[in-house]
Amino acid sequence: MGGITLSNRSLLRERIAEVLKIFPDLTNKLNDRSGSLSGGQQQMLAIARGLITDPKVLLLDEPSLGLSPKLVKEVFAKIKEINNTRGTAIVIVEHNIKSILDIVDRAYLLDKGKLVTVDTPKNILESTLLEDVFMAKI
Repeated sequence: MGGITLSNRSLLRERIAEVLKIFPDLTNKLNDRSGSLSGGQQQMLAIARGLITDPKVLLLDEPSLGLSPKLVKEVFAKIKEINNTRGTAIVIVEHNIKSILDIVDRAYLLDKGKLVTVDTPKNILESTLLEDVFMAKI
C-alpha cells in the first residue's frame, strides 16, 4: 500500500495529524529515518502509514514481531483503540496467540494452512484447541 498517495496536501497534513494523535511517540521522529527508530516505533510507523489513506480494513502481518512483551501490549492496545475509535476493521495474522486473543472479537485458528475453527477468544481459550494445534494432536 506504500504506493497509494494523497495528492491533496492539506488532507495529507490532516491525516498525519490524526495518526500522530494515535501515536504521539512519533511526533518528535517526523524527520528521522525509519531505520533509526526503535522496533516499537517502527511498528507504530507501519500502522500509521496504513491509516493515512483512512482504510475501511487494515491488514497487519505479525505486528508483535521483534517487540518486547511491554511493547507488544502497547502496540496491541493501539490496534484495539484504532478499531474502537475509528471503526476500522482490522485483520491480523499473528503467532503470539495469547496476546492477540486479548484484543480480538473473533479468531480464526489455522493449522498448516487449514482452518481449524472460527470462534470467540473466550471459547478458544476455554477449549483444548490451542494445545491440540500446538502439540500436533489434530
